[in-house]
Amino acid sequence: MIKIGNTCISSTMIVLIVALVLIGTMAIASIINIKEPIESSIDMIPQDSVQVWIPTKEDIAYQDSMFAIVEQTSQDVDTIKEAIDHILYKLERIEHADGTIDSIRYEEGGAIDRKRNQ
Repeated sequence: MIKIGNTCISSTMIVLIVALVLIGTMAIASIINIKEPIESSIDMIPQDSVQVWIPTKEDIAYQDSMFAIVEQTSQDVDTIKEAIDHILYKLERIEHADGTIDSIRYEEGGAIDRKRNQ
């Protein structure tokens, strides 16, 4: 604690004063720091050199074929995922050893075993 006259200044008060001085200094510096306006890069490009890409019929056909390939691949992946889920469900039902309600009782030499392993 620092005593100034009849008042005491604690370490918390000192940190608060330093923070306020720092924030005030940054605020004043940001207001005073006025620079020349920066020319935008759009103004620096000559308008004659700007060319817009206009797709030809071949470009459009190529993009359409790529889109069709992506769509077909997406549908194939969805079909494969469904088939894998169906197969995994069947395997889980068959391979339960405890014979719970959702499983088929699998016994070596039984009807299912003879059907699977001919």
